[in-house]
This record gives sequence, structure tokens and C-alpha cells, in this order.
Amino acid sequence: MARLVKGDKFPDFKVNTILGNQLNEGLTISEITAGKPTMFWFLRYMGCPPCRLDVHLLTMKKPEFDAKGVNIVVVMQSKPEIVLRDMNGQTLPFHLVCDPTESLYKELEIGSFDPNNRGEMNEAEQARMAVKIQGMKENGYEHGDYEGNEQQLPAFFAVDGEMNVLEAHYARNLGDMPFAKEVLEKYF
Repeated sequence: MARLVKGDKFPDFKVNTILGNQLNEGLTISEITAGKPTMFWFLRYMGCPPCRLDVHLLTMKKPEFDAKGVNIVVVMQSKPEIVLRDMNGQTLPFHLVCDPTESLYKELEIGSFDPNNRGEMNEAEQARMAVKIQGMKENGYEHGDYEGNEQQLPAFFAVDGEMNVLEAHYARNLGDMPFAKEVLEKYF
């Protein structure tokens, strides 16, 4: 499959997810989205502090997504048992897809940092990273288990209720990911 672009159909993968504090095995993307507009947020893994902060921020924004009838689905390279352990009994209000084999990242061609060229951040990206760094400090997020591809770049996909891609954003660095509120305001 090639990289997704606006107007493509989002593929209907079979996945394992965490919702609440339960493992759900063998769900399809269409079962998870249930015909509602959905924001897919691809991150690295639970032990990654900026990724853990993103999960926290998306949890905090969930009521605003609900008010607009929009699902949130997070995809990580973590194993389910690590997600459940690292959530420390907290419940996830959205599906977190566990993809420890990185098959979805490969299928959607979500790339990695080039170790020789990690990408210069522009002013907006630097500002986003400064906010994230402050949020990681305030929430005490330190690096946990290393899983998956440490050089993995993030991505997000906004889709309508029929799985048509409204936006496909392949980040070029960690600062090149918008905040959830920006996605909600722009696409839903």
C-alpha cells in the first residue's frame, strides 16, 4: 500500500486494542470506528515520554471529541501488557491499538528519522516541542521501556464516518504533529 492521501479509503485492519483497562483482540478498524468520524494518532510506544504525554492530552480532550461525535484511536508499537502496566490502573477512554510488530506503520508507510538528517524544526515545531517538554516535566513522564522503532516518526489521519481520509499527515519530526485541539478544530 502507498502512503495515504486525502480522499483515499482508510484500510480496515484487524487489530488488538486496549479500551478502559481491557484487552480486545481481533477487532477491525470499522468495528472500532462504528461509522463515526475518527482521528487516528500514530505514536511510538508507551515508554516514550512525548508519546505518553500525547496519550494524556488526548484523554483530557476526549470530552470535546465526544461532543463533536468524533472517535480517537491511538496506535503504538507497545505490547498490550506494557500499556496496561504503564497505565497504572487508569482507564483509557479510547481504543489504543497495540502494534508491536509495526505492521500498520509499514503498511501505511509511516517512516522513521533519517539518523543522518533528523530534520530541522521550524519555529512552530520548536514551540510545540517546548510545550510538550514542559508538559512532560509537569506530569513526571520519564523514559520507560524501549519498544519498537526508537526512530519512528508520528502521523495522524482524520477520516469521516465512511473511512474517507480527510487529512493524512506524516510528520517529519516530533514537533511536526499538531495538538489534538488543532485537529479537532480544523477537520471536525
